[in-house]
Amino acid sequence: MKFNSLPAISMLLGAAILVVNNPQFLSAEPIESVTNKPSKSHFTSSPASNTETTNLVLKLSDRRVYLYQGNKLTNSYPVAIGKAGWETPIGSYKVMEMQRDPIWQHPWTGKLVPPGAKNPLGARWIGFWTDGKNFIGFHGTPQENLIGQAVSHGCVRMRNQDILALYAQVDVGTPVTVKP
Repeated sequence: MKFNSLPAISMLLGAAILVVNNPQFLSAEPIESVTNKPSKSHFTSSPASNTETTNLVLKLSDRRVYLYQGNKLTNSYPVAIGKAGWETPIGSYKVMEMQRDPIWQHPWTGKLVPPGAKNPLGARWIGFWTDGKNFIGFHGTPQENLIGQAVSHGCVRMRNQDILALYAQVDVGTPVTVKP
């Protein structure tokens, strides 16, 4: 995923740009070296309240994300992952940003697509990885027929009903482990 800076900080999501208004988000790194965590006051958070016991495990080979409460598996959802050359990164991270009804900005024309049926990001965004320039996260998609395939530019696409359910069960700070 390639992201460009715009007047409002922007994140390119494959062929999509998510408009974000918080410069703190740009400095997040894998959890081993997080030094500047985003402030929850700048983001929309979910009803989840105990990030110590909730965690996500994304198994790329299964094309599924697993939701755990403590050591108990409580749910899993099918996903689409990064395609060859744009692989979803393996490692340990934390949810660092969440947005309801994200706005998509076309990376070449600059046209903004408001929330709704034609928005390629679907109903929610849950960001968990950045190198300070590129960003990856879970998001909905209007192309639900592609779930289960390696088709994205690194992001984790989910059915909109599934991203809504996941969004309600995690919060900023929730651990995310990505396994091969």
